Amino acid sequence: MPTSGYRGPAFRLVDECTSDRLTRDHTATPDKPLLVKGAVRDWPAWTRWSFDQLAELRYPDGTEAVGRFQQGLVEQGDTQPLPVLPVAPFLRDLSRAARNPLPADVGLLPPTRRSALAPGEPFRLNWAHLQSFTPNRQYLADWPVLQEFPALRRDFDIRTLWTGRRWTWAYMFVGPANTVTGLHQDIHDNWFCQVRGTKEVILIPRDQTPHMCVSRKYNLGSVLSEINISALDRPGRGASEFAKTHGFYARVEAGDALFIPKNTWHAVVALEPSISLAVFGLTALEVVTVGAWAELKNALHRLRLFRWRNCVCHAARTL
Repeated sequence: MPTSGYRGPAFRLVDECTSDRLTRDHTATPDKPLLVKGAVRDWPAWTRWSFDQLAELRYPDGTEAVGRFQQGLVEQGDTQPLPVLPVAPFLRDLSRAARNPLPADVGLLPPTRRSALAPGEPFRLNWAHLQSFTPNRQYLADWPVLQEFPALRRDFDIRTLWTGRRWTWAYMFVGPANTVTGLHQDIHDNWFCQVRGTKEVILIPRDQTPHMCVSRKYNLGSVLSEINISALDRPGRGASEFAKTHGFYARVEAGDALFIPKNTWHAVVALEPSISLAVFGLTALEVVTVGAWAELKNALHRLRLFRWRNCVCHAARTL
């Protein structure tokens, strides 16, 4: 395994609870990250959303489902072309890859290290893990599967997690091991629901923003960082500023749901072939404030008046 002298920020484990305890003890939306163990196992999606079952999705006219694929990391660096392709062959390949067991010693925080931590003990992550692969794999990201196949909404009882009334929408993320979603913050709260596979999530509180090297690259509803967590071994301002922060770490296993509060910086590393559903939510006030502002910028972007091709949604000018 590669070695790295980079220490980086100090982290603590995200608070955990069961879905029963969440219902009983949390009457308001959490104000910090929270990992709900086994929440997804209570929903029909747990048994109905395998790679092979999703590969059978068809549109009303009988044609195969398609999705927009990204190639490698898009939050940092140049965005590569984003082809629209049938999803079934990709999902069947992932099904075969998922049969291989996850090694016990891989990851930013392998289980053996995690189990040895005392409650509340700070720790450093194994950044060398991110030098053991190149994050250039094909990834089905931001797939609006519930919009395209509304019947799937019956498989997710997201209201058992949200409190109060919210406007919600969801995107699916499907990909192999060793995919990376780079550092960014969203303007909305997010329940990140893991249906298959295991992912590691690092979370940096919003008060650490002065050290997060905010990027001008555009993404709807998000703010991106210039810090590439896959390149922290390279000297530079990003690595040195990131080391000044502190944050939380979550190992999100199949069946879990992670609450990510709005404006929390976060990045995601897949350890296994995975199916994730991110369910975003805005209150009525947020819809007419930050939501309206985000939609205005998106309209200007699509008119090519705001950060055109300096974005995650179109290939970069230099390609």
